[in-house]
Amino acid sequence: MAKTAKKRRGPHQNTKAEPDVPVRVGQTVEVEITGMNHDGAGVGRVEGYTLFVKGALSGERVRAQVDHVKKSFGFATMVEVLEQSANRALPPCPLYDRCGGCSLQHLAYEEQLRHKQQIVMDNLRRIGGFSLEGEGAITVHPTLGMSEPWRYRNKSQVPIGEENGALVGGFYAEKSHTIIDMDECLIQHQANDVAVATVKRLASELNIQPYDEVRHAGLLRHVVAKVGVKTGEVMIVLVTAQEEIPQRERLVAAIREQVPGVASIVQNINPDKTNVIFGKTTRTLWGSDVIYDTIGPIKFAISARSFYQVNPAQTEVLYNKTLEYAGATGTETVIDAYCGIGTISLFLAQKSRHVYGVEIVPEAIADAKRNAALNGVENATFEAGPAEVVIPAWYEQGIRADVIVVDPPRKGCDEALLATILEMEPQRVVYVSCNPSTLARDLKVLAEKYEVKEVQPVDMFPHTGHVESVALLVRTDE
Repeated sequence: MAKTAKKRRGPHQNTKAEPDVPVRVGQTVEVEITGMNHDGAGVGRVEGYTLFVKGALSGERVRAQVDHVKKSFGFATMVEVLEQSANRALPPCPLYDRCGGCSLQHLAYEEQLRHKQQIVMDNLRRIGGFSLEGEGAITVHPTLGMSEPWRYRNKSQVPIGEENGALVGGFYAEKSHTIIDMDECLIQHQANDVAVATVKRLASELNIQPYDEVRHAGLLRHVVAKVGVKTGEVMIVLVTAQEEIPQRERLVAAIREQVPGVASIVQNINPDKTNVIFGKTTRTLWGSDVIYDTIGPIKFAISARSFYQVNPAQTEVLYNKTLEYAGATGTETVIDAYCGIGTISLFLAQKSRHVYGVEIVPEAIADAKRNAALNGVENATFEAGPAEVVIPAWYEQGIRADVIVVDPPRKGCDEALLATILEMEPQRVVYVSCNPSTLARDLKVLAEKYEVKEVQPVDMFPHTGHVESVALLVRTDE
């Protein structure tokens, strides 16, 4: 490993901004990569100092350029692979090194699955303090992956901008707001690619101005495309900065003619200076207000702003595992916290006496009720509000849950909800997680009264660093 010199500082330099570490910004070093972090960066050390090297794989020796340093660790970009891992793959996407959408295309898919299992295990050990070996150990199963891990996303949200006087649209470069123009993404459903590319071309032809977020000028901010994978129905959402769309009728007619399967064309108006995609006003320009899709036996209505899992194939895998862990036989009362539009609730209702779903977003609860009616599900009740408020109120009304299912956002469960679960003492808790670190943190709290039996990682987002997990907890009656 190459030796590196410490950077000398003059008497008037700001030492606070430059930590006393064995590497400096711009320096090229050789690094042995001994692991990978949750973002997919290689982890190595230079004279004991940790470097996260983008693009490097575990087991490799690389030459890397230091980009940023902190007191305890730094970041570097790989310049050259000196000793290559057998698990290195050739990314099929020509924009992979520029786009921030994927981070693991350079790692063979089977190894991606092992890496994600390891991420879950590392968090359970480090943050949760759990044992994964010996008596009483938690079983962390191998990650459930896809037989065909491409073209799985059913929703595309593409920012629109301008480059050299031309309209562009694609995905942001990593950690920036620079748009990488593209008409094809290998993890997007082909129908979305066609829809977005068509709208981009038509907007240019009709001189519909792209939005400039710096000047807060222009019209077209985002193009959002959604496809019902099982139904083939396509929804296109035009997110605009103003209400009026020049040549709107010609645009709508051309989209109807040129986008196969289009069933809904919607406008969302967002006049604010913000990086939030959607504004408050949504109106249908043509067709239906919703499109439909199915996951297993359940049919869902998908509106412009409703949340719906972006990988329906793996969602079915995830929800079937949730149903298995719930252990429902038809006699149980189940509470689904963070129920969203009722996706998990409606799966659970198939084998439960009654399901109660709670979600803080009123629009999602409206969708959940609509989806229940759509499927003729009568043993599900939905209520809007914070789970940590609604669930205790249900408890006071005499509702006793045999099973509580939680599927929180990345920040994990609210502390008050965890306290409520411990107080209610359902026989089982099923924790669906999109963040292994907050999963481990929350399981540590619940371990006061529950034994964590097993955790099943599921690869919902192949070629990215994200991993979902389902954990089964059973009450300890001591």
